[in-house]
Formats: sequence, structure tokens, C-alpha cells
Amino acid sequence: MKNKLSKFAVPYVIWMALFVVAPIIMVVVYAFSSAEGGFTLDNFSNMGAYAVVFGRSFKLALIATVICLAVGYPVSYMMSKEGPGFQRVAMVLIMLPMWINFLLRTYSWMSILENNGLLNRLFQKIGVISLYNGIFGTDLQFFPMLNTQGAVVLGMVYNYLPFMILPIYSVIIKLDRSLIEAARDLGANSFNVFRRVILPLSFPGILSGITMVFVPSVSTFAISKMLGGGTELLLGDLIEQQFLGGAYNPQLGAAISLVMMVIVVVCMWVMNRFGEGEEQAVML
Repeated sequence: MKNKLSKFAVPYVIWMALFVVAPIIMVVVYAFSSAEGGFTLDNFSNMGAYAVVFGRSFKLALIATVICLAVGYPVSYMMSKEGPGFQRVAMVLIMLPMWINFLLRTYSWMSILENNGLLNRLFQKIGVISLYNGIFGTDLQFFPMLNTQGAVVLGMVYNYLPFMILPIYSVIIKLDRSLIEAARDLGANSFNVFRRVILPLSFPGILSGITMVFVPSVSTFAISKMLGGGTELLLGDLIEQQFLGGAYNPQLGAAISLVMMVIVVVCMWVMNRFGEGEEQAVML
């Protein structure tokens, strides 16, 4: 039986070797190589010039992750308390935008946020811009929303929010209801049941959601390019420039990619360790 299973695993091993292990090895080789092919650490020392980009990328990714958690957890919790029919409809509504191409979804936000977009025209119609001008003494014709950090964060939240909702919902819906009933029988009110039972037991879903939102947010480049207008450079944009842009320097791009991977892995390891500590505390 084991021999049969090992035969079925061969295609998977080959796939992993070709499309996961080999690219990582290539990134490591390029990161420690000079343009002439010799060993060097200059690629890492030159990264200091992009410290602002690193800081901006992690800051915006963290903000987007916190917003997704603040929105996603209540949605997941409320879904779990409703009936099966409501849950199915809610799941379809959450998944529906993901059936549309990622770039098309982001382009739609460009038309909404632009100076003459839907949102600014709505604000003009209902008098929000006039009210703002009257209060602050300005002469705005529109709110500048596109090509800002706020637009980039909004794009991250919109595109990655389902990745926060689904893991949390899948954990909460599988909780043992007898634990909740036992807590109520012992005199705990709704708030204490949520704080002492539901929230700690749903922590694995929270960690999965944080990972699934933070990692793509910190490495995105399409959202920052389209909604940030190229003015809010993030790590993904920087890496793309080194490989495809006029500043062609694949060695530096590989070094930035390697450092980013290490930072993400360390963050995931810390969150997993923190999650193990929480699970042990709940069991105690």
C-alpha cells in the first residue's frame, strides 16, 4: 500500500521540484551573485536605499489586514448564527466578486474613485463637497481619492476580505455547540461566552485569515500600480521594476524577494507560535 501511495506522490514531487524548489534556488543564487556572475553581498547592502518602500509596504499591508479582521470577524460570526439557507446565500455573495478577473475588479474601483468618478459625482449631487467647502473654507471640486495610500488599502481590503472571512467562518461553524451551552448553563452571559469560549476557539481561523491577507497584501503590485498611480511604490512594484522595468537589475530584485520571503516566513512562524500558546491556554 505504501509503495502505491509513493508512486502517486511522484508527480507531486516533480511538480514541487520544478515550480517551487527550483525557483527559490534561482532566487537565492541571483541574490548572492553580481552582474558578472561572481559571489557578492552588495545586493543586500544596496537595499538600504529602499527602506522607505519596505516600511510603506508593511504599513499598508498591516492596515489592510487589521481592517479585514475588523470587518471579517463580525461577518463570519453573524453568518455562523444564521440558518443554512442564509449561509449559502451569504457565501455566494462573498465569493461572487472572486469569479471576476482580479484586474477587472481593480479597474472598477478606478472608475469609482477617480476625480469625475461615481463616488465624487454622488458627493456633488448630495452636497457633501459643498458642505466640506463651507466648513473648512476650501474650494474643492472633487475629493482626491485615486492615487493615494487610502485607495491602495481599499483595493487590498476589497480583494482580500474573502480570505479573512472564509477561514474564520469555517472554524466558528464547526465549534462544538455543547461548549457554548455548558458556558450558558454555568451562568455566563452572551458577552462572556463570546470572550471566553468562541473567540479563543476561533483563533486558528483568525491566524489563517491574517496570513492569507497579509502575505498577498505585502507583495502586491497590481493594486498599488492601478490605484496608487505608481506614486505609492510597494515591494511588488520594486521587484517588478528590477526584473521588467528600465532599472533592470535581477540580482537586486532577487535579493529584495529573498529578504521579503524571509520576513514573511518569520511573521508566519511567530503567528503560529502565538496560536499554539493560545490553544494551550484554552485547554488549560
